[in-house]
Parts: sequence; C-alpha cells; structure tokens
Amino acid sequence: MKVLRLIGSLAFVLGLFTAIFVGIPWSVITARDPAVPWWLQIAIFCLLGGILLVLLTVALEQRKNKTSGKNLPPAELQSRILLLNSVNIPGREIAEILGLVKGHTIFAIWLGNDLSALVRLVLGGELTEYTEMMGQARQIATDRMLAQAEELGTDAIINIRYMTTSVIGSAAELLAYGTAVKLNK
Repeated sequence: MKVLRLIGSLAFVLGLFTAIFVGIPWSVITARDPAVPWWLQIAIFCLLGGILLVLLTVALEQRKNKTSGKNLPPAELQSRILLLNSVNIPGREIAEILGLVKGHTIFAIWLGNDLSALVRLVLGGELTEYTEMMGQARQIATDRMLAQAEELGTDAIINIRYMTTSVIGSAAELLAYGTAVKLNK
C-alpha cells in the first residue's frame, strides 16, 4: 500500500511541476495553437491520477484500520496498569522506577471536516471536528504508551502528561508520557 501511495505521490509531483513550469510557459509562448501536446496531456494525467491513487490508498488503509480495530477494545480498557497524573499512589508504595514510557501520534482530519470547522470558526461555537480529532489522538497516544509500559511489566504509570504540537495546517502531534513503576505488594 505504501509503495502505491509513493508512486501516486511521485506521479502527482512530476505532473504538477511539468504542468506549472513547462506547460504554462509553453501555453504563453504558443497562445495561438489550441492543441494540447501529448507531453502536457501525460503530465495532467499523472497529476490527476497521482491524486486519485493517493486518495484511494489512504482510504483503503483507513478502512482496513477501522475493520481490524473493531474487535479489540482499547488498551486502556483491557490493561491492568494503573494510570495517574500524580507522583504518589495513595495506599501503595513504589518499589522500583522502570523509566519513562511514551506514546505519540500525528493526527489530521478529513478536508471536509476541516472546512466545516472553518465555518464554525466564523460563526462561533465548539469546533467539534477538532475535539473529536484530538480525542482520537489522545486515545491512540495513551494506548501506545500503555503498550510500551506492558512490555516493561509495569504496575502503574505515574505523573502522566499530555503535550500537543501543531505540525501543519489542521494536523497535530499528541505525545503522552509518564513514569513506569513497579509497586510493592
């Protein structure tokens, strides 16, 4: 799937640059000739075909991820690890500090949702599209942190923190991190 997306991306970039940097100057120079040359037709085909191929591969990956994830509950629900954003655990004593555990993701929303959020930005109100996006990103980052902690045989993760950073446009990185510890029995 990644190979097809890479091919689509390359076709799009080559078609775009050919159309802009060769096709536009050509059309200005030969403004009287209405016929589109074969190389410009191929460039436009690559541009449009590349976009289509990338969109199809991303859609198939998302569909595959949704269907494969339906049967498994989130790690937070099936995990025996205690999650705390405090340093102390009431009634328990820390036996050993195993180290930092973290999980992160970079998440974006579909362009249609981005446009809906833009309208809400103008009219006012909660940007529910971004609220849902950040909720999903938080869950994924937490699940990845829990998976790393389970590999260490952790009893609890203390001092959990979440950090977010804007990457580009409506894409955001979310990092979840905390200290993995073993507890006395």
